Amino acid sequence: MLAGKRRTMKKCKTLVIAIYLGLVLATPAHSEHAQPSELLRQFNGSLEALAAKISPSVVQIQVTSFGRSDETSHGDPDVVVQQRSIGSGVIVDPDGYIMTNAHVVEGARRIRVVLPMPPVDSPFDIASAESQPTLEATVTGVSRELDLALLKVQAVNLPALALDNRRSAHAGQLVLAIGSPAGLMNSITLGIVSSVWRQPDVDEPAVYIQTDAAINPGNSGGALVDMDGSIVGLNTFILSNSGGSEGLGFAIPAEIVKIVYDGLRKYGRLRPIDIQAAVQTITPTLAAGLGLAQEWGVIVSDVSLDGPASIAGLKVQDIIFAVDDHPIRGLPGFATALYLHSPQEMLKLDILRGSGKLSLKVSASQYRYERAPLADVFEPEGSLISRLGIFAMENNLSVSALMPSVRIATGVVVLGRIIEWNSVRADLRQGDIIFSINNTPITSVEDLRSAVATFKAGDPVVMQIERQGKLHYLAFEM
Repeated sequence: MLAGKRRTMKKCKTLVIAIYLGLVLATPAHSEHAQPSELLRQFNGSLEALAAKISPSVVQIQVTSFGRSDETSHGDPDVVVQQRSIGSGVIVDPDGYIMTNAHVVEGARRIRVVLPMPPVDSPFDIASAESQPTLEATVTGVSRELDLALLKVQAVNLPALALDNRRSAHAGQLVLAIGSPAGLMNSITLGIVSSVWRQPDVDEPAVYIQTDAAINPGNSGGALVDMDGSIVGLNTFILSNSGGSEGLGFAIPAEIVKIVYDGLRKYGRLRPIDIQAAVQTITPTLAAGLGLAQEWGVIVSDVSLDGPASIAGLKVQDIIFAVDDHPIRGLPGFATALYLHSPQEMLKLDILRGSGKLSLKVSASQYRYERAPLADVFEPEGSLISRLGIFAMENNLSVSALMPSVRIATGVVVLGRIIEWNSVRADLRQGDIIFSINNTPITSVEDLRSAVATFKAGDPVVMQIERQGKLHYLAFEM
């Protein structure tokens, strides 16, 4: 414990010394005899001004949702429970548009945005938390793949921080992280950028800014800003053994946030093109085993039969070294190129095949839509079948699209289970489709609710269901 404190004190001293040296080196010649205390006061005043500038634009997001429980008594991931959570968001347009993380609003049934109060100078100025301005919010669009969401509140002339994708972060740069960790609104921490464009998983395109500015649960969706008050990232997650900040915080770079914001604002969803081919990062081991000409970049690992890439002539083991004339050195660059490409134009791929190079033109007219989990497509108030302890809805086209193995496009789909004291243990699972009860056809939620209501305790019940593409009889006693 003492050793940990010493390390922390040493780190703080190092930061102060670095700040001091930076100020000294940046001081004009006529101020070369300024006292250290005066330099620190100047730095402190700059931080105060910066905090006052950015604080009004970072909001608290309160979410009531239904989601799958991770910690139930049976460890059952299909159990749906009501959840309340707090996150953060950044006002990016004065007309009420707010960017946050997708995981903050996942499964949301109600979203409330709490606007920050002006700073107070004495305890006599403190107002109650209930007096803070609170607005109802709706979801304009979500990109689950990139963990970003755009919210809208009915308000104008809000203080906004513009998204400027020209403000790239740099390692060693001083930054402030602001949000609502543990519900403590407008908490500000200072740190540096530890690394930029960090890719935690070599087989996933997601990249982040790494910072040692303290980030804790509740900071998700808050702003990471530079010393000019410009957004350089959106705080997203931490790596921690204790559950708290250990100096390993990660933010989605502003360049990516801007791309997603523009797509969600215009279309309501981010629409990357899909050429129906899969790529993965080339590693030295993979290159050696396949005898590739280079140990870096991306290699084509799969091409769908009769898809756009296959028709254009793309093959497995092709190495893509440029997309639309953008050099591709890794998976993040490839994914970014697909997001930036216009669907009205052919996609240009420059590839290395063996020792030869060639260019291909691939149709980019097809989109890859993100699938929402079943728990996100229903309204709990009208879909709860209390005696069975399930949420359910009619099997329609939107639901069937989430379950590609469906054989019969009728019946009632189980969207999730909920623990109720008076519900039966029927072993129904998320994705089950109920066709009949004791030979009575079930075509709607009301049919199911009415049929269940006729049974008394102890009555035998036999459901015909479809589970993972196979018909099955489920028998139990009420």
